[in-house]
Amino acid sequence: MTFGFAPSSAAPLSTSAASANRVLEPAEWATAGIPLLRNPREVVSGLHVRHRPGPTTAVVAVLDPDERLRASASFTRPAPADGWMFRNVLLAQLRRIIPHDLRRRTPVRTAVLLYCRDGDARWTEEDGAWMWGLRDACTLHGLRCGAYITLTRDGWQVLGEGRGGRHPSAGSTPEPFATSEAPPRIPRTGGVPSEILRRAAAR
Repeated sequence: MTFGFAPSSAAPLSTSAASANRVLEPAEWATAGIPLLRNPREVVSGLHVRHRPGPTTAVVAVLDPDERLRASASFTRPAPADGWMFRNVLLAQLRRIIPHDLRRRTPVRTAVLLYCRDGDARWTEEDGAWMWGLRDACTLHGLRCGAYITLTRDGWQVLGEGRGGRHPSAGSTPEPFATSEAPPRIPRTGGVPSEILRRAAAR
């Protein structure tokens, strides 16, 4: 996979210009204290199975402290591609799927965003607008701001961390499992412990 920045014919944005345009640049995102996902591939695969995103589809998901999926929603990118617009649509989705976290004094859950788009894996200004929107929406809704993940034909990557993989990718067939929502383990039966418990219950 290729990491880096997408070339642009325009002059690079200064920090003040980026803020005015509601865009977070990679350096700003890296210093924002975004919590790392313990197993990003499980999160990405689980969301890919559940929502099957196509180009210009965003998936916002809320994870509990154990990184289990609590709620998620997918939607088509609004136009124009502006951080303010992205913040508003993310906030509306969060209020719909997990309203009880609104304005908590101490966040207990984390919101992550998966965005499926054309192009390669390098950061774009549109990614920066999504980052700004996610951070602001989380602040307003009482959630921790989590990872921003892009899904392209090259695969997926967690921007700002350098972690990624080739599968799943935009347009790939979802895997036949969602590890983020694995069913609970069935207790084993048989053997000495089970026999002891059976005799105790019969007394």
